[in-house]
Amino acid sequence: MIRTIIKATGRKITIDIPEKYIGKELEVIAFSRDEGLNDSEKNKKVSFTVLHTEFKNYKFNRDEANER
Repeated sequence: MIRTIIKATGRKITIDIPEKYIGKELEVIAFSRDEGLNDSEKNKKVSFTVLHTEFKNYKFNRDEANER
């Protein structure tokens, strides 16, 4: 996999690819790094909080978990 960030200086860009990719189907995606984000989303702080749940009387039932 190749991932690179470039600054476009014109309407055309050229990408050199490794030999192992020749003859293979490649997917190329181009988008601006801030595309689709509004100002409030750009400055939004991400927080990962732990949910505290009481499992004192919980008993795992493997058969119930695997039911389809």
